[in-house]
Amino acid sequence: MKVIVVAGARPNFMKVAPLMEALGRRAGVEALLVHTGQHYDSRMSDEFFRDLGLPEPAVNLGVGSGSHAVQTARVMMAFEEVCGREKPDWVVVVGDVNSTIACALTAKKMGIRVAHVEAGLRSRDMTMPEELKPPLHGRDQ
Repeated sequence: MKVIVVAGARPNFMKVAPLMEALGRRAGVEALLVHTGQHYDSRMSDEFFRDLGLPEPAVNLGVGSGSHAVQTARVMMAFEEVCGREKPDWVVVVGDVNSTIACALTAKKMGIRVAHVEAGLRSRDMTMPEELKPPLHGRDQ
């Protein structure tokens, strides 16, 4: 079974580290780490990979900065190519950043199963981007 694990921003890296470790221990599972490049500065990315013991990404999409729409579109276009080439059985996305929605939507539209990992409390502070997403299944997480 082939699994693509997606990370794009600093909050994602802490979530994918234990996932990559656990998937690496599973017989018959090929786990590929895809870094979208949403956070690309050394202090926002490389240092976390090093400190968390994450492997080098199999693919770095290198999307860089842009508005929410531009960044999300770039991730979708680049990730579609990766999925077409790698043909994963699953795509695992974490968190609630632009990379998360972009890769989840791309995978679902391509008929690839998606798993979403999220953690944390809701702040109810509507000035925060994290609060602008709809709750899952019609209720708060």
